[in-house]
Amino acid sequence: MNMAPTDLNAAPYFADLADAPADAKPAWLTASDGVRVRVVSWGHDAAKGTVLLFPGRTEYVEKYGRAAADLRARGFATITIDWRGQGLAQRLLPTPGIGHVGAFTDYQKDVAALVAHARAINLPEPFFLLAHSMGGCIGLRALVEGLDVRAAAFTAPMWGISMSPALRPIAWALSAISKPLGFSGKLSPGQATETYVANQGFDGNTLTNDPEMFAWMASHAKAQPEMTLGGPSLRWLNEALRETGALNAMPSPDMPCLTFLGTDEAIVDPERIHDRMGRWPKGELAIVPDAQHEVMMEIPSVRADMFDRTCALFNAV
Repeated sequence: MNMAPTDLNAAPYFADLADAPADAKPAWLTASDGVRVRVVSWGHDAAKGTVLLFPGRTEYVEKYGRAAADLRARGFATITIDWRGQGLAQRLLPTPGIGHVGAFTDYQKDVAALVAHARAINLPEPFFLLAHSMGGCIGLRALVEGLDVRAAAFTAPMWGISMSPALRPIAWALSAISKPLGFSGKLSPGQATETYVANQGFDGNTLTNDPEMFAWMASHAKAQPEMTLGGPSLRWLNEALRETGALNAMPSPDMPCLTFLGTDEAIVDPERIHDRMGRWPKGELAIVPDAQHEVMMEIPSVRADMFDRTCALFNAV
């Protein structure tokens, strides 16, 4: 475990797992409502600016160490976060394996703390957004509310949740009544408190076609299980359905945007992504043949193309 040497209260950071640039700076932050989150930044001497990397549900900063190295090789610093309720951030339920949030807009308090910290430690500007899955939902809300970035890129953004038409009304009804009836902290049906990569072998997984990358993620779960997260609570599910619906009704931000979507996507709703990008005047949708949910963790050629195109967009603005 690598601790910042000058701060006895520094956040923990597992450099041996992250496979990241060597200049990591971890920190604990306290959001405006008192919830503690963890951030890590890399590439402080980068010349072109800083990428605000918004992770997906269940994720943690070390998982994006390799992404930080890819961005640093292209001239950019990176800062990323353990959202409330996951990673080493403050968990919100007595059962830590259940993903939970009080309101989806609470994540914007984490965004505000991240941006304030990035400026406080003088990360190079301008800032850019790169957001994955749930981070794409959080990121779109942040853009609508004026996040100060020059351009944005998304991978498999959670602008809708993939589920069968038969299941959708049941998910709405069950998650909605869970609040007034007092069981909104219970695990959503069909989910487990253990993280996906700990129980799922590479064959048949819905994340990546790269066996080495899948094994790398699984090794994190084995080495530091306290960073991992299982399925969402009924409260999280209801909040996510409401938030994605609210965002769907909003106009697209006036900002250059590039969104990557794999043809084998099975976790978020591709239809919502096609719809959004079809009405984003400065946006482009990049369809990635045969790719699954984790475009940033796909086979090397896919990853390289994704980072090349993303950084080309950032360079252009």
